[in-house]
Amino acid sequence: MPKNEATSVNRKAEIISAAIEVFAESGYYRATTAQVAERAKISQPYVFRFFSTKEALLLTALEVSWTRIIDSFRAVVASSTANQLEADLIKAYERILEDHRSETLLQMQAQTIQEESIRTAMRDGMREVRQIVLEAFQKAGIPHPEERTLLFLARGMLCNISMALNMPELMEV
Repeated sequence: MPKNEATSVNRKAEIISAAIEVFAESGYYRATTAQVAERAKISQPYVFRFFSTKEALLLTALEVSWTRIIDSFRAVVASSTANQLEADLIKAYERILEDHRSETLLQMQAQTIQEESIRTAMRDGMREVRQIVLEAFQKAGIPHPEERTLLFLARGMLCNISMALNMPELMEV
């Protein structure tokens, strides 16, 4: 990859990271591309070099956050035994919550945004995560895989709330 191209890729990644943080802190509607640019230590016009609109930036940020979960779950499915599958998926998600808190907060906020492109991105991400878990549970021979998938996803949503509200007692068993 030529140096200029590598610099552009890195700069784009920095903009996306900054956007995730700004959107998670301020919310999509209150956040501005100027705030994103300031966080990324670049000019606002430079943000628009990569993203034509704030919505396009949000969609890319959501894609990054869903890809992280999907890739992590696929890696767990590929390496876990049937007995450890669910526990390993839970650990993987807990690591994501710990290491990428802003991405989770971003997704939580995006669930309430009514723009169809954003709703579609959220539905597609959740649908893919559900499918990965369901197929893995089925293949592992876990009894009642549909119900277990539902409970797994519900627990993940409760993990999100627990993290966002700083209420670890929600997750105590």
